[in-house]
Amino acid sequence: MVVKKSPNPIDKHVGSRVRMRRMMLGMSQEKLGERLGLTFQQVQKYEKGTNRIGASRLQQIGAILSVPVAFFFEGAPSGEPAPEGGFSDVAAASYVSDFLSTSEGLALNRAFIRIKNPKVRRKIVDLVSAVAGDEEESV
Repeated sequence: MVVKKSPNPIDKHVGSRVRMRRMMLGMSQEKLGERLGLTFQQVQKYEKGTNRIGASRLQQIGAILSVPVAFFFEGAPSGEPAPEGGFSDVAAASYVSDFLSTSEGLALNRAFIRIKNPKVRRKIVDLVSAVAGDEEESV
């Protein structure tokens, strides 16, 4: 029996940041793969953290996506336990990254920031909270 090894949390984080940035630019996995000389399946493996991205490849991806290499590590898990009694900054950053790494999250964010009226924005937050079943007072 072969034991399947789960991806390293840092590799998953870096991959999710690659995905988020690629999606922010409206670039397909195929297009990124083409620019890197790889298949879209390899890009998928990078984005899921299944395959590690080497330093030179990460530098190349950063250049293609117009971000510094440090961008891919922002909010990365440190391996240290989160402080008691609340969210850590890393957990909050990961939550946002996870949201923006989905096509729905990115589309919702893009549409939401185009709404200039703060009252309308507040109503939308209230609506989404109600639909999600949040009992808490929104922030």
